Amino acid sequence: MTEKFDVAPRRVGGPPVRSAGVAGSRRAGLARALREATYEVLPFRATEEKVLAHVSKDVALTVTTTETKGLGPTLDLAVRLRRHGYRVAPHLAARLVRDEAQLADIVAQLSEADVDAVFVVAGDAAEPTGDFPDALSLLEGLKDLGHRFSTVGIGGYPEGHAKIAPDAMSRALDAKSPHATQIITQLCFDPSTTLEWARAVRAHGVDLPIRVGIPGAVNRQKLIRISSTLGLGQSARFLRKQRSMLWRFFLPGGYSPNRLVQSLSSAFGQADNGLDGLHVFTFNELAETESWRQNWLARLS
Repeated sequence: MTEKFDVAPRRVGGPPVRSAGVAGSRRAGLARALREATYEVLPFRATEEKVLAHVSKDVALTVTTTETKGLGPTLDLAVRLRRHGYRVAPHLAARLVRDEAQLADIVAQLSEADVDAVFVVAGDAAEPTGDFPDALSLLEGLKDLGHRFSTVGIGGYPEGHAKIAPDAMSRALDAKSPHATQIITQLCFDPSTTLEWARAVRAHGVDLPIRVGIPGAVNRQKLIRISSTLGLGQSARFLRKQRSMLWRFFLPGGYSPNRLVQSLSSAFGQADNGLDGLHVFTFNELAETESWRQNWLARLS
């Protein structure tokens, strides 16, 4: 860690104005966000072993769903990680669920394993497999089944969506929010964009807590390997959705999450934005990401 953590307010044309109260409050908010951060992992062969080796059980996990692998590996890994004592939420990609019967089977499997959290997304499949074309329809299906998940996450898009108009995105969030307990954002490298979006969401009447999605300590070579593993079609969609991410990863020196985290330090816990924590896209770089998080916590303690 070479970057200085400076939370003191500055006076234009002069030195920093020392304010222990402001600095202490920002440090406390950031420390809480890092301490309670959630990690997103990909359901690959070595994921379970990496989680056990590098992630403490006080870190809640989400498990992504990939179009090429389908829902099976996601659900299986979520169940295994829960048996190891982790809090875990599998991604339920609506477009990969055939019908109500399959959804009921998924709910039963997760309930039997004591998995009490899910993250509901539409998914990247070009066409729905069955009866659920989007996240809202799956959320409504879960409600009809009388699910007992205590945590239901939905997606947020600070930079919008390449294929969905802003008004439609806003209406979809309004419709989904009564079925959810939290929002997890897609990656966004501009903190001002994230804050502007979060304030607009809150002003519009959606009062769900928002977890800000950031990449963990991952390098460009890892990103290339992950992209190739996802398969050509899904990789292309991933890269289109994360254009700003790719641009930053391929700058000289690559990407570090430090500046983004620093820039967000004063935002957590403010009433006007709903930002309530960090969601770290680890790309399975778990040792590096956990070391990065622990270093930050040590500096803030």
